[in-house]
Amino acid sequence: MFHTRNSSQNTAEFVLLDQLVEEDHLLRKIDKHIDFSFIIEKVKPYYSENKGRPSLDPLILFEMMFIGYLYGIRSERQLEKEIYYNMAYRWFLGLNINDPVPHHSTISWNRRTRFKDTTIFQDIFDGIVLQAINHDMVGGRVLFTDSTHLKANANKHKYTRKTIAQDTQNYIKDLNEAIQEDREEHGKKPLTAKEEVKAEKEIRHSTTDPESGYLYRENKPEGFFYLDHRTTDMKYNIITDAYVTPGNVHDSVPYLDRLDHQIARFGFQVEAVALDSGYLTTPICKGLSDRQIFGVIAHRRYHPIRGLFPKWKFHYDSEQDRYICPNHQTLTYSTTDRKGYRSYKSNPEICSSCPLLENCTKSKNRQKVITRHVWEDHKEKVRQNRLSVSGKNLYKKRKEKNRAKLCRFKTAAWASLLQVEGKTKCE
Repeated sequence: MFHTRNSSQNTAEFVLLDQLVEEDHLLRKIDKHIDFSFIIEKVKPYYSENKGRPSLDPLILFEMMFIGYLYGIRSERQLEKEIYYNMAYRWFLGLNINDPVPHHSTISWNRRTRFKDTTIFQDIFDGIVLQAINHDMVGGRVLFTDSTHLKANANKHKYTRKTIAQDTQNYIKDLNEAIQEDREEHGKKPLTAKEEVKAEKEIRHSTTDPESGYLYRENKPEGFFYLDHRTTDMKYNIITDAYVTPGNVHDSVPYLDRLDHQIARFGFQVEAVALDSGYLTTPICKGLSDRQIFGVIAHRRYHPIRGLFPKWKFHYDSEQDRYICPNHQTLTYSTTDRKGYRSYKSNPEICSSCPLLENCTKSKNRQKVITRHVWEDHKEKVRQNRLSVSGKNLYKKRKEKNRAKLCRFKTAAWASLLQVEGKTKCE
């Protein structure tokens, strides 16, 4: 018999909030295995002990932000609404059914004001990683690093031209010493001390989001972006470091500093790393060698001048410190410049009658010149690592783990629409 239900929802019921949350809910698992109480001690220095009104429990504040990240709730205003209706969120935050939800402006104010220019977010992140280490979920022996771009909330056509000083890389002192040693070994006079001139470069400076950087790379979108540099541990694919830079900062620039941060902070005994081709630079290769780390870095494709032999066609004889050309003639050492490059030059008299001259050089004096960095040996060692059996297996795991995690982040519904304004919010 056909029947409809005619009842009101004005009945008072006795309900336990715990009964409204599924036993296998993700937030139950997180609450069981992660202890967030350490946050209280971390944030105490940022609050007054005896002035002002009682604050919102800082633990609730950060747990709200954690929910927003975990479930892709972009807007803090929307986050407030979601917590109001969602019983699982209330349970996780320790709020009863009738408890008011903290106002969205409280989150915004704390993020933009109280915790601006502090290390609190990094400290909390590190605290979670330390708990993962204590649960034996992080090995700290093999690490994978890559970066992904995040679009800034900035119009790429609204900018000003700005001249800034280029940062001096922290390896410059070591490089200068290596250059002087190399010149002495080759019987060259030491380079005279040059008056230090601060290098400058012109950049596009966003008028909407000054902290972002203009990204202009091959096969990448053009505009103002941030770069999220992520490192994951091989054991269980746990993220051990997340570092944000403007989009115009090269991937290789922060790498060694972030690697050292993890070694110092977590006591990692790093044995091997696998990196994308953007990290294939001589300073990184030498840095890995100095740290006795087995480095595997993807091959970077170079585009030689059409019609001319690529550099790899010239064999380097390390015993004689010379290059052998495709016609079995030698290119001998000439000098080492201030940038750390050795020059090897051919004999133009021999080259003039060489049948391969047209495929070798277009120089007017018919002399072939090849450069080689003083740290090139470290780079070649990394190339050998990549071609080894263990190197191939390691790089394959990098694709399966770190790259897959970044792809999941990029393809998530909220991340694909994400536009961030300000480095702090991006972090």
